[in-house]
Amino acid sequence: MLAIYGTSGLVYRGPIEDLRRVLPSLRAGRLRALAEETDRPDFAGSGYRAVGRRSGDEPASDTPLPRPAAAAVQAYGQVQHPASQRHPLERVQDVMSREVVTVTEDMSVAQGWRRLAERGLGQAPVLDAQGRLVGLLTRAELLHIDRLPRPEDSALVWRAFLAQPLSDVMVTPIPAVTPDTPLRRLALALLHTGLPGLPVVDGEGALLGFVSRSDLLKAVVHDPPLDLWAG
Repeated sequence: MLAIYGTSGLVYRGPIEDLRRVLPSLRAGRLRALAEETDRPDFAGSGYRAVGRRSGDEPASDTPLPRPAAAAVQAYGQVQHPASQRHPLERVQDVMSREVVTVTEDMSVAQGWRRLAERGLGQAPVLDAQGRLVGLLTRAELLHIDRLPRPEDSALVWRAFLAQPLSDVMVTPIPAVTPDTPLRRLALALLHTGLPGLPVVDGEGALLGFVSRSDLLKAVVHDPPLDLWAG
């Protein structure tokens, strides 16, 4: 299920497959680079030990171990660190970020820029004075060539641009998904809109989190199984 929120409140609620028809005017956001994170490398069957050490141990080396020794080390590691119970990642709630950085529609462009820069983000949901979702601030929109003043414009023009409220530059209306949305349908919504991610809301429209293309990609490379065909 998909919901679309704008400055007047809930605009649409229905199947994600109808998004292209009901929201043809959403502008596409630009891709942002992914930070490389590798926290669970798989050394099983490689014949190598992981580089690192515990307190008081001698540094481990990359020297290949004989097969019997490698098997013994692997078995010992499984006993000491049993594999956690894993389940297929099927829905938005399995991959979404629950700690969300937000901005308000009355903040200035300069304040919005600062919030994104401080957190190293490319987007942030925009809330109104009552805390309701009304839009999405994206770095791509702030940098759009038709929006930025020209380099030769005076300092006053640039100050006026930076003083604008975010309500003038945010993407609105903005689609949002619920935590139980299948990942395949989320991917469809991201393809249709070109947005870098979507807010996650409950049935009443309260913001619960955010899910981005980065979250999907990290799920693909870090902790399979990922089931994109669920639902």
